Amino acid sequence: MSVVVAVLGLDNAIGFEFMIPGQVFGMANLSDSTDRWDSSTALDAPVRGETAVPQRYEVRLCSRRQSFTTGGRWGETKIRTPFGLQAATDADIVVIPGTESFLDTPHPEVSEVLREAVGRGARVAAVCVGAFTVAAAGLLDGRRATTHWLWASELARRHPSIDVDSSVLFVDDGNTLTSAGMASGIDLCLHLIRSDAGAELAARTARRLVVPAWRNGGQSQYVEHLDPVDTSNTLQSTIEWMEANLSSPLNLKAIAEQASMSVRSLNRQFRIHVGTTPHQLLLQMRVDRARRLLESTRLPLDRVAEESGFGSQPSLRYHFSRAVGAAPQNYRSTYLDRVGRHGPSAARSHQS
Repeated sequence: MSVVVAVLGLDNAIGFEFMIPGQVFGMANLSDSTDRWDSSTALDAPVRGETAVPQRYEVRLCSRRQSFTTGGRWGETKIRTPFGLQAATDADIVVIPGTESFLDTPHPEVSEVLREAVGRGARVAAVCVGAFTVAAAGLLDGRRATTHWLWASELARRHPSIDVDSSVLFVDDGNTLTSAGMASGIDLCLHLIRSDAGAELAARTARRLVVPAWRNGGQSQYVEHLDPVDTSNTLQSTIEWMEANLSSPLNLKAIAEQASMSVRSLNRQFRIHVGTTPHQLLLQMRVDRARRLLESTRLPLDRVAEESGFGSQPSLRYHFSRAVGAAPQNYRSTYLDRVGRHGPSAARSHQS
């Protein structure tokens, strides 16, 4: 059976965010069924009826009046949808884009639909300031969540029971997921694909979308990628050296020596050109290495800790749990259980 993804079209919605789930999950359907096709036929063959495309995901665009107008600030557009809000109540995943009026109280029917969906076991995923809509329904109380860094303090002020983390790209807290800015909505959808169908499909989908296959949810909102944003600086070779030597006992002094600068200058240059500190980047790299090893190998946890540079299981467990939201062993078990349902190929680590 298809996984039903309902996207809520609310008045003054940010159009880009509203279209993200359809683009990502729709591309996952193509990636799931066309990886063996010639590129010249991958898109038009289903139209000609030559090859039926199995739909892993069914995307429903839902609106209270089956039509809504996007926010004028981003280019006002009227969108008509075939589904009302009630079509979201039996969905497996409900995605809530941000709106220009996110600080206003949402329509009672919206909150009721979200609560009903979660009550039935659905996952609710908010893009950017869509977290305010989910919070208004009471679904983030007592949970960890994020939103755009500019509005994180306001979310925390309005809902003090929420553990708001403004420093990450997205948070997966079981049946509620939240993400930072607009583009991190793509990361969130890829994360859902990765969790449900495995790293291989998520990687193929990302390649078709021409976006990174994986940006760790714990990655800073300020870091778009690992490359320096200023190509005139000399940090790229240092970053590559760090990646190649993750299993070594690196510290700031060693990194500074490789970069031929003082520790103070190293920290300053990383903040300017990369948007984070070398220490935080090193932790992120090590968590990513550990994640890939947990997904693709059966190495004992002490070996995973050594290969990823954490050195010991307690250190691996502490940093991995903080970044990913699950202990290493639980992550491996959940990952293997999920991808096992989709065949052995899904258990292979992505190499993109």
